Amino acid sequence: MRECLPLSATDPSRRTGRAVRAVLSGTLAVLLGAALVAVPSPAVAAPTCGPGGEDALPEMPWALRRLDPASAWPLSRGAGVTVAVIDSGVSATHPLLKGQVLEGRDFNGLPANKGQCDQAGHGTMVAGIIAGKEGTGTPFSGIAPAARILPVRVLPDTKGTNDEGLPAQIAAAIDYAVEQGADVINLSLVTLPRPELEEAVKNALAKRVVLVAAAGNRQEQQQDKTGYPAAYDGVIAVAGVNEQGGHVDTSVSGAYVDVAAPGLNIVGPAPRGEGYRAEPTGGTSFAAAYVSGVAALVRAAHPDLDPYQVAERLERTADNPPNGHNGEVGYGVVNPYRAVSSLLGTRTDPPAGKLPAPDRSDDPLSWQRTVAIWAAAVGGLLAVLLLAARPILIRGRRRGWRPGRRTDSPVTN
Repeated sequence: MRECLPLSATDPSRRTGRAVRAVLSGTLAVLLGAALVAVPSPAVAAPTCGPGGEDALPEMPWALRRLDPASAWPLSRGAGVTVAVIDSGVSATHPLLKGQVLEGRDFNGLPANKGQCDQAGHGTMVAGIIAGKEGTGTPFSGIAPAARILPVRVLPDTKGTNDEGLPAQIAAAIDYAVEQGADVINLSLVTLPRPELEEAVKNALAKRVVLVAAAGNRQEQQQDKTGYPAAYDGVIAVAGVNEQGGHVDTSVSGAYVDVAAPGLNIVGPAPRGEGYRAEPTGGTSFAAAYVSGVAALVRAAHPDLDPYQVAERLERTADNPPNGHNGEVGYGVVNPYRAVSSLLGTRTDPPAGKLPAPDRSDDPLSWQRTVAIWAAAVGGLLAVLLLAARPILIRGRRRGWRPGRRTDSPVTN
């Protein structure tokens, strides 16, 4: 009896159709898989963090030639010092700043970037002036190339503003920088004086943090306007000078100005790419950055100094104007080498020239000094008498101490 098989197994047309369907199914699966691999998922666009710059930097900027920070580097390069830059953010990708910029905080709309996105380009230039690395193949470096930068973003741009909320943001930024262990805080900005800002400044000074701030830039056809936080007591207020050492016309003058630094025709790193940007009009923002770099050198070399002692050192070692101090440049242009190497302020006892005249009224040895003086006088008198008597003694000994004949008597025959 013949075995009965299912129709699908015995009908050639059914077998052929199934084979075709299997091939088509496999081909479709392969095509779908290839399509899934080939089509990428849409990427989230990152914000463009600031302008680019010119690649070429043909020569060392005049500000570096003027300050000559390399002369201080055998003594201090700013190692171990953290400088908080409260500004528009700081790029961490430029060769000058790669590895120098810590993760910080953004108080103005870009929290995910941790202060490392600088859409204005201002904070990156400031940071490069303070702590740009040395030896990158270009004639540019920061004043303190071994210092680190803590970026704190509070400025969306460089436009002047009277925003009532800005002082509170800056105050919060100062408190944050102190909490993160900043040794120096750079404030290349000017805002309105408010109690919360002054309180943050006082707290930072009490925690031994050095604060450096721009004295402010004069607007066209306007009188000098006191800049804050620079004008607060204890903050080092910085004015700008030009290549000839003269006061920059746009730099605000005032009794609160402490020192000066280059503030015109400034060059610094661009936040995007590897180039450099020029700021021909400069400003006290960049002058403050140079002073913050010097403060970092001092802090590394003399870690026991408090903020007021650091300020005094910068003032006393500056290249002073003829009258010692004025409202345009303060005590003069900072001098990195002298600020680091000078012995001023490092001794607990004053130098000899500063010692008061001794009070001898209660001197228990004064009578002995008097006796010694009289004894010396009498001894000197006796010595003179002995010298005068020596010829007489010699002649008397020769005559056996007999009276001698007078030589002026008349001779008789």
